Amino acid sequence: MLAERQPELDEKRESIWDMKEMPFTEHLRELRNRLMISCITVAALAALLFWPSKFIIIWMKDEYLGKGIQLHAFAPTDVLFTEFKFSLYGAIVLGLPVIIYQAWMFIVPAFHPRTRRIVYVYTAPSILLAAGGILFCHYFIVHKVLTALLAITESVATETFGVASTLNIILLLFLAFALVFQTPTILVALARIGIINAAMLRKHWRYAGFGILVASGIAAPDASPVTMMLIAVPMYVLYEASIWIIVLLEKSWRRDTARP
Repeated sequence: MLAERQPELDEKRESIWDMKEMPFTEHLRELRNRLMISCITVAALAALLFWPSKFIIIWMKDEYLGKGIQLHAFAPTDVLFTEFKFSLYGAIVLGLPVIIYQAWMFIVPAFHPRTRRIVYVYTAPSILLAAGGILFCHYFIVHKVLTALLAITESVATETFGVASTLNIILLLFLAFALVFQTPTILVALARIGIINAAMLRKHWRYAGFGILVASGIAAPDASPVTMMLIAVPMYVLYEASIWIIVLLEKSWRRDTARP
């Protein structure tokens, strides 16, 4: 008897949810709590990463600049701030599942209750996509960007590289690609809750391309056209890949919607 009444109970709960309105102060309180959880997660991960950051930074210097290049500290705090930046950027990447989960759990309740289940499905792959972005940056981007910048510098000046400014370029490249590779997760989740669809993304691909160019120009640490294109091209490829993923998933979504 209870099993037979379960669909009716679920429908009643959903209708009650539809009529419920959360006061503005409750929205602010929930936003504060979710921001606090995200900040505590990032802070805890940054604290764990701070000790090994020194050894990883030394490896990065030898790997991307060569052992013959020396880095100089122009202030007593340069190395400390560089280690702090590494810890913070690494904590943001490792904390992406928590950050995205908290963001979606703040947004998704405004939609149908059934859509809340998708949060778990689309936040879990975020760390894998971030790892893919970091590996892509390591194998295809960092060496090319730094080689080009070193060639330009050596042609007009004698280089003296500061540890903070030099490693900041490398760290920002890794962070940028870890975030850029989240494009499929974000677009597929937006499509699942009905904000966008494949037809809309195809129709506005020119605007998306322009926005990607602008975003890559902002994200490029050296503001050079080469770096901008190296960021923009994989970002647009991910945009197109997201469209095909959404096309494949939309059929199953329609079946789920039509299912009683």
